[in-house]
Parts: sequence; structure tokens; C-alpha cells
Amino acid sequence: MPVQTFDSPIGPLYVIADGDRISRFSFGPASAPDDPSDLTRKTEAWTRAYFEGGADPYELPLAPIDSPFQAKVRTAMLAIPFGQTRTYGDIAKDIDGNPRAVGQACGRNPIPLIVPCHRVLAAGGSLGGFSGGDGLPTKKKLLAHEARFAFTLTP
Repeated sequence: MPVQTFDSPIGPLYVIADGDRISRFSFGPASAPDDPSDLTRKTEAWTRAYFEGGADPYELPLAPIDSPFQAKVRTAMLAIPFGQTRTYGDIAKDIDGNPRAVGQACGRNPIPLIVPCHRVLAAGGSLGGFSGGDGLPTKKKLLAHEARFAFTLTP
């Protein structure tokens, strides 16, 4: 499987491709040696674009997920625009689920940043959780990064 680690403003990130789709994107260096592919290099370019002010997650082919519920949560997360947030409750209402299950699905997201689980907050706007990087400090950095650019984006 192609694997690639690259640097970002929030530390090292890595991507794993399974065939022609991204199966894992995460924080820290990969545990396997780099064996890049066109898709992992495209993901690195997408990441650079994200940190320059935005990138369309639909540009990247993502591996399917097993659970129909998790697929609904993924679709809902992908629909959250750059620089905006939703709550677990908002998503639960939209997909006819419950906030706790949405939070658990967000926590199991194997492709954070691309599938922007960091944009999902707890009730009342508190941060909730984040399983990537250093946890909540990383979530805060990502939200602050997006807030810097959000005013320049048009709907």
C-alpha cells in the first residue's frame, strides 16, 4: 500500500492509499516507510492548499466505510463549509441519529482533516473531543486556521 509522510504547519501528517482511494490520513509520522504514489502526492498537494486557505475535499477519492451510519456522518461532515462548524446535535437531527452516536462516528473518522471532524462541536459550541494530533489543542489550531481565511471565501 502506498504510504507517505509529509510536514504541515501542525506537524507531520501521513496518508495511506488502498488502490485508488485514501484509506487513512492521520497525524504524526507513518509507522511504515514511505512508498508514495500519485494519490499520496496529490493528497500532500491538497494538504498544502488546505493550509493556504482552503481545499475541496471532494477532489480526493476516499475509501468507502463499512457502516451506513458512519457513511451518513461522513457525508454530513464533508458538507460543512471551510471555516464553519456544526454540532453533533445538528448532524444527528439531519441524519436521524443521536448526538452521542455522531460523536462516536467522528472519533472513528480514519481520514481527519479531509473529512473535517474538527468542524463538529458539542452542544453550546464547546469543542467536544478530537482524536487527531494532540487532541483538543490540534482541533483549536485547525478551527483558528480556518477562521483566519473564512472571511475571504464566498459561498
